[in-house]
Amino acid sequence: MTQLLQAAIIFGTVILFGAIGEIITEKSGNLNLGVPGIMYLGGIAGLVGTFFYESSCAEPNVFLCVVIALVCSITASVLGGLIYSFLTITLRANQNVTGLTLTIFGSGVANFFGGSLNKLAGGVGQISVSATSSGFCKTLPFLRNVSVFSSLGFMVYLAVALAICATLFLTKTRRGLNLRAVGENPATADAAGINVTRYKYLATCIGAAISGLGGLYYTMDYIKGTWANDGSIESLGWLAVALVIFARWKPVHAIWGSYLFGILFWVYLYIPGLSRSSMELFKALPYVVTFIVLIAVSIHKHRESNGPAALGLSYFREDR
Repeated sequence: MTQLLQAAIIFGTVILFGAIGEIITEKSGNLNLGVPGIMYLGGIAGLVGTFFYESSCAEPNVFLCVVIALVCSITASVLGGLIYSFLTITLRANQNVTGLTLTIFGSGVANFFGGSLNKLAGGVGQISVSATSSGFCKTLPFLRNVSVFSSLGFMVYLAVALAICATLFLTKTRRGLNLRAVGENPATADAAGINVTRYKYLATCIGAAISGLGGLYYTMDYIKGTWANDGSIESLGWLAVALVIFARWKPVHAIWGSYLFGILFWVYLYIPGLSRSSMELFKALPYVVTFIVLIAVSIHKHRESNGPAALGLSYFREDR
């Protein structure tokens, strides 16, 4: 049971980062389906930055490795958010098409550079930033002797802290209220003196930065500082988008939802006598649960269970 919980938390943390970032983005009214692409950008940028640093140092500083990875990841993710924002907010491009294009772009860029790094390292599967990975895998000092938490890296707690902070920001602060107003009715928010464009840009870019940390966590902790061109980041990114609906656009609910997804994904390993085909069916459980939640939300249609009223709609000030 301990191993299942650890696997579920590690798996769920990747999704949690993506979901928190997307919730903040969607609260501004922007529907960014480019989360998987941004996670790709965040993961590969952190890997590239630390790879060249570790390659140039005989004894790389672990703390500096972690800082370089975080800075590179956040920078690349924010750049992805800026691209999306410029196209959808300034140029008023279709949000769905732009998001899907960003996902394709991000995966292509990441796999290109990932393949290039593998060649530089000596062949496929040879790249490894072990010093950086060891830094990300370190748990908090006072939890080293606690069975479930002893092998969890610090970013697990960072994700939970971000979810709590995002909830407090959205519910307890004036700027959070302004952001929610922009997502619900941008014309009314604009009339009240709120800078709609600024809020949309900031929410999308900050959300992208948080989502990108999910890709970095996957690269540095989940697969231990290597690169895998198997589409896993993309599938986890789509789960993050689904988790937003599952959590009803509430970051705190995304915490337990992400870990539930993790348990459902890995539970097949702890059920004896399963065939290979049965295992694949069990891996689909998170998606099945998401479908059930979507149906339930559609039937009941409680106001708090729905997303922002202006979600996915471009705002034209001239129409106000």
